[in-house]
Amino acid sequence: MVYSLDLRRKALNYIENGASLSETSQIFGVTTRTLSNWLQRQKQQDLAPKMHGSSPSKIDNDKLKKYIEDHPDSYLREIAEAFYTSLQAIFYACKRLKITLKKRHPTIKKEMKKKEKHTCKN
Repeated sequence: MVYSLDLRRKALNYIENGASLSETSQIFGVTTRTLSNWLQRQKQQDLAPKMHGSSPSKIDNDKLKKYIEDHPDSYLREIAEAFYTSLQAIFYACKRLKITLKKRHPTIKKEMKKKEKHTCKN
């Protein structure tokens, strides 16, 4: 949870006026550990909330999609070798892009085709 800069300043001013950390914690609804972190950050002149964001991906989404379109039968291992990365990185990139690489066994494909023919005739 990110606390506003205004709340941080009010809580620190309250502490500077002589209140204890536990008293300030109860009044402002934040933990004493958070207050002590704010006090340390105030000394460094950096009281603003830290920016949290996702780190950039190693794998370019467009290149991965293009590779999978060009090589639909490739395994994760082969894709990882092509992109010089790990299997896990490729797996999570595909998951992020909602790409499935499941292969069907040839016998299952034949059975599905048979069922389709029988349902189409009826």
